[in-house]
Amino acid sequence: MHAASLSARLAPPSVPLRYLLVLAAIALLAPLHLNLGMTHWAPAQWSLNPPAKGSFDALEFGLSVLPRLVMALLVGAALGLSGSVLQQLTQNRLASPMTLGAAAGAWLGLTATALFAPALAATHGHWAALGGALGAVGLALLIAGRNGASGLPVILAGMALNLLLGAIATAILLVHTKQSRGLFLWGAGDLGQIDWHWVQWLWPKLLVGLVLIALAPRPLTLLQLGGAGARARGLSLFPVMLALFLACLWLTSVAITAVGLIGFIGLITPNLARLYGARTARDELLFSALLGALLLLGADAITLALNRWFSALIPSGAAAALIGAPALLWLSRRQLGAEDRQSLTLPPGAESLNRQRLAWLLLVGAAVTMLTLLLQRAPDGWQLGWPSTVLWSLRWPRLLAAVAAGSGLAVAGMMLQRLLRNPLASPDILGLTAGATLAVVAAVMLFGAGMMQQVAPVAAFGGSLLVLGLLMLFGRRHRYSPGIMVLVGVSLTALLNTALQIGLTRGESDALALLGWLAGSTYRIEAGEAVMLSLAVAALVALSLLFHRALTLVSIGDGVALSRGLDVPRARLALLLLVSLLCAVVTSVLGPVAFLGLLAPHMAALLGARRVLPQLGLAALLGGWLMLVSDWLGRSALYPLEVPVGLVASILCGLYFLYLLIRQRIA
Repeated sequence: MHAASLSARLAPPSVPLRYLLVLAAIALLAPLHLNLGMTHWAPAQWSLNPPAKGSFDALEFGLSVLPRLVMALLVGAALGLSGSVLQQLTQNRLASPMTLGAAAGAWLGLTATALFAPALAATHGHWAALGGALGAVGLALLIAGRNGASGLPVILAGMALNLLLGAIATAILLVHTKQSRGLFLWGAGDLGQIDWHWVQWLWPKLLVGLVLIALAPRPLTLLQLGGAGARARGLSLFPVMLALFLACLWLTSVAITAVGLIGFIGLITPNLARLYGARTARDELLFSALLGALLLLGADAITLALNRWFSALIPSGAAAALIGAPALLWLSRRQLGAEDRQSLTLPPGAESLNRQRLAWLLLVGAAVTMLTLLLQRAPDGWQLGWPSTVLWSLRWPRLLAAVAAGSGLAVAGMMLQRLLRNPLASPDILGLTAGATLAVVAAVMLFGAGMMQQVAPVAAFGGSLLVLGLLMLFGRRHRYSPGIMVLVGVSLTALLNTALQIGLTRGESDALALLGWLAGSTYRIEAGEAVMLSLAVAALVALSLLFHRALTLVSIGDGVALSRGLDVPRARLALLLLVSLLCAVVTSVLGPVAFLGLLAPHMAALLGARRVLPQLGLAALLGGWLMLVSDWLGRSALYPLEVPVGLVASILCGLYFLYLLIRQRIA
């Protein structure tokens, strides 16, 4: 019976109607794409009339428009094929170069090489991208373990790596601003071409895809029988899986080298292929490649139309995310089984926070605080002593703002984790920070950077509240399952970041003024702003203390809370409003900061603060200390250059979070 089923799977399929439909769609979309790419052609000229020979239009068509069309087809097919191989290897419908961290790893590897070894990047940049992708995927698989590769843990690990590696790459780009201006657009995915150079460079390297289509179907089909079944039929499991992983990561790496980061294509196409009838391994590989070409061609056509509308250069990756983020939302709600809705748990810590441990913690925290204040770098080297009056007048507002922001985000993350009973909840991972950021950017674009102080808090509160409402709406169906909520948050974050990229292309001078703020900078914070931020955070944290009983009961369960006489809907609404206010206040002044709201509550719990009041207080202290250390590192590590405190905090907290996950896996 198994042999017959296996023979049926390996039998070459006839060409279904869906192939003809997709090819027809590409044939219809290609002329539209070509016409949108031309500078002077109007929509009325969507016929196949070629431009006059020797004219500027002919040069533009031959050296820019046509290569862009070919590049979209090649890259889309490569990403679709790569996603199909990854999903069949892991038996995981959410696996893709983006969700496993491969795309972010490749981007970091290539970015670092382009800045520090430009000659090497010019000739062998694809190998740097491949190394970064391999490192990221290997780390995600290590964190998830063998049993987590086919479920949600590997996706959550990959998403965490995306945030971390993206923060590291952004920090590198900001430190080397003059050398990296072109890399910002490339990092967002740009299919624009000026000749046939990159097409000629890319297509021979994509021939690996033809080898995959020819040789991969049999081992992929055998893998569907399980590891034991595949070995029983003579398949050498580890070498075959390693070779297939390397092949699909190669496709991703060379595509990223050519055009930059373009997400979601590798995630959507295999799922669409299965939805529209692909049943065999070869059929899914072929149809995914074809669908990838169609989707990226359509996304790039949208990009070209937006470029005409906005009269600005919008990256192709942004348009791909406009299609892909809603698709990830749909997949996370529709296609995850009950066994996929598991979350990553952190290793257990101390059972209680005794006085001795608390005393040691306060002593260490005080020592670290004094060290960051007294130890500083100067033109003539390290100096130990209190900063001068002028230097202190410039420094204390940024220190106060950093501490207040860290405490506020830590308390917001702690309340979210208890409200949603989700150890992975935090303002950045669930998209609240992205919503607040987008709203602030939109307000600045409308009213100007000079009005930022007045409009930013209100706009940030509205943005975070809107995202929170969407989270509650999408999560209700799955009872706010941790994994589902994280995927919804990641999808919303990707969608909001896309809108943010599009908005920044219209901002001109205002957009440039926002770049430092978007990295979580304290450079321009004045004394009045720092004092107002600290007072607002202190008031909101004090208000949250009044709700400690409600927070305790809700975190146990709605049934227990109702039996104790708590009005659960009203209490949850009030607490979520507090969370939104904290996120809005911090983000409007400091900008987005990743990971801190996730990690500080976990660190407090690991140190023994298991109850609400001790965890809230200790998380606030730890969040403030982490931001204080981040500010010191940001201004000292690369002196005289400074790295924004938000980026340093994101990198530190992200590294420690990955360490905790790896320690749990090894234990």
